[in-house]
Amino acid sequence: MKIPATVITGFLGAGKTTLIRHLLGNADGARLALIINEFGDLGIDKELIIGCGFEDCDDSRVIELANGCICCTVADDFLPTIEALLDRPDPPDHIIIEASGLALPKPLVKAFNWPEVRSRVTVDGVVAVIDAPAVRAGLFASDVSAVQDARESDPMLDHDKPLAEVFEDQLMCADMVLLNKSDLLDAGDLESVRADLVRSVQAGVKVVVTRHGAIDARVVLGIGAAAEDHIDTRPSHHDGDDDHDHDDFESFVVELACVDDPQSLHDSIAHVVKTFDVLRTKGFVEVTGKDMRHVVQAVGPRIERYYDRPWGQGEDRRSALVVIGETGLDRAAIERTLKG
Repeated sequence: MKIPATVITGFLGAGKTTLIRHLLGNADGARLALIINEFGDLGIDKELIIGCGFEDCDDSRVIELANGCICCTVADDFLPTIEALLDRPDPPDHIIIEASGLALPKPLVKAFNWPEVRSRVTVDGVVAVIDAPAVRAGLFASDVSAVQDARESDPMLDHDKPLAEVFEDQLMCADMVLLNKSDLLDAGDLESVRADLVRSVQAGVKVVVTRHGAIDARVVLGIGAAAEDHIDTRPSHHDGDDDHDHDDFESFVVELACVDDPQSLHDSIAHVVKTFDVLRTKGFVEVTGKDMRHVVQAVGPRIERYYDRPWGQGEDRRSALVVIGETGLDRAAIERTLKG
């Protein structure tokens, strides 16, 4: 019997990690294995999941592939990782793959047709997590005129075509779409976004409204799509491409000293986002006089900060942020701003 795998995709900051934490807490005894693909060097998502507070959530259940999208490195990293999971004496009941927010899902699903794994694992479903307020703002709409109107009215929405194509590829490959952060929209706007998404996905794909990634795990982990069997029927902007590198995007780590004033750092991040069109900023910082680790997560102009757990005994209290944006970021200027 094949082990099911679920691919969780979605643009930067849509709530993929939050969804996974919810699934871990509601697995009903199932053994879940997680493969986390980070775009960036710090491994933030892995740390957020390990720090979730669940007793059975540890390094043995989290395998991380850093520095690049899974679809770029399937031969070198992804397939050996899948094989290692399958060869364990206690193989998982279900594999969850959190794809990078910049990854194209179709090449990843195709990898499950490789002879090494095809007879042993199946893609139960591709789940796209969508940021409802972002879609409502027209960030990645297929209507070019609407995108242009948004660009003219708000310079923060000035993102060019590659981002829209990634977003649309994730939708077109999905077996289920989770319209997340629904609590940030009123009922009318939410229904408008949902209706637009229904028209954008393939026939029969369900669009489910969620908040904070909360959904019955049996719904997400029991689609039964066997997506690898008919992946060629799912359209993509990148069909026919010889490769799938993502040179449109770059990331780097900014090392910081111990932070005296988290609000000042907050303001610096906001300035960087507005001035340099940064897509995503995330990391951990040490705050002077505090024994707890301070988490920073920013998606465009939306910045969240909170203390998640005490620093561990002997743990390196490293203060660092991953900065992600389209190629051409002024790294030196961004580092100067964040370091104050």
